[in-house]
Amino acid sequence: MERGLLDGGVLELLVHYDMQSGKLESGTDRGGPDKKTIPAGNRKSSSTKNLGLLEGFATASLSDQWFAPPVSGPSPRGRYKHGAAVVGDKMYINGGVHNGRHLDDLQVLDLKSWAWTRIEVKAGTDGTFASHSLIAWEGNKLLAVGRHVKDPLEIMQVKVFDLQTCSWSTLKIYGKPPVSRDGYSATLMGVSLIIFGGQDAKQSFSNNLHILDLETMNWGKVDTLGVPPSPRSDHVAAIHADRYFFVFGGCSHATCFNDLHVLDLQNKEWSRPAQKGEIPSPRAGHAGVTVGELWFIFGGGDHKRGVSQSVVLNMSTLVWSVIKRVQGFASLAREGLTSVLGSYNGEDVLVFFGGYDGQYTNQVDLAKL
Repeated sequence: MERGLLDGGVLELLVHYDMQSGKLESGTDRGGPDKKTIPAGNRKSSSTKNLGLLEGFATASLSDQWFAPPVSGPSPRGRYKHGAAVVGDKMYINGGVHNGRHLDDLQVLDLKSWAWTRIEVKAGTDGTFASHSLIAWEGNKLLAVGRHVKDPLEIMQVKVFDLQTCSWSTLKIYGKPPVSRDGYSATLMGVSLIIFGGQDAKQSFSNNLHILDLETMNWGKVDTLGVPPSPRSDHVAAIHADRYFFVFGGCSHATCFNDLHVLDLQNKEWSRPAQKGEIPSPRAGHAGVTVGELWFIFGGGDHKRGVSQSVVLNMSTLVWSVIKRVQGFASLAREGLTSVLGSYNGEDVLVFFGGYDGQYTNQVDLAKL
């Protein structure tokens, strides 16, 4: 999700609350990601100079002021690899894994009253998901794309939850969908959902790129030029300037990555640009959120422990900065968490939920923008 929200502040960690992420419409700017900078496009982007955040190889600053929102209602079970999406002033949490069990509940956190409630789903409709993507759609629906399965031949399904009827249904899709998998990235650009990578039921990793057109529900595989990222899962991906598709990190069976790859969606060519600044440590299972031309990345693990280092990439200049750690901030050193854009007391915030750091958590964290 790209929004020009940062006009003069720095990212300030605001809240920590412990309660137990077919059509390729692109811009017309020329110039590839192998250059020193990537054009910001025709849209208005946030000013990193005013931020004082990414000057040279700067370190982003965070406040050490923490507050607990007045959360009420029954807290959801701790989990990871769940889905999260915001519709209006509500954050919806669906599925995930707890102690090896795939969950089927749909929880909602009101971002104004901070009250948790569980939605009573209509009987006979299956909402059991894990390692899936949850996407707000048409104002009153949620799309659940893909999920972890044991059948290596099962295709990636698309289910829709109607917030008015409180029921799940399976959408009819066309074309040739990929096999279902987990650890893939699902990145929305206009009406196109870009699916990259993941691990299938045969434990094979992928570096294929597929597109789901959300208007026609037609699947298509994208053939690319250049050298793609190595097959991986549990990476993050983002769109910049309606043209560049970024992939960072992830893992294979034995290795975690900290490489950065960019696909120019105009000429469909991959490149691996030189990274600048404080290059992040390898990680997988992290969460990423774009705000203007800035890509914030939190959490994850490296097959040994949770990664406490949080970073931000200026996608135009390709400069990384480390977000300075403050007391309590290491709580985001967990895998399989989600992050969404929300609000707190009328101000834009990042809302983090769940994850695994040796135990399954239902922790809520807010970071003020």
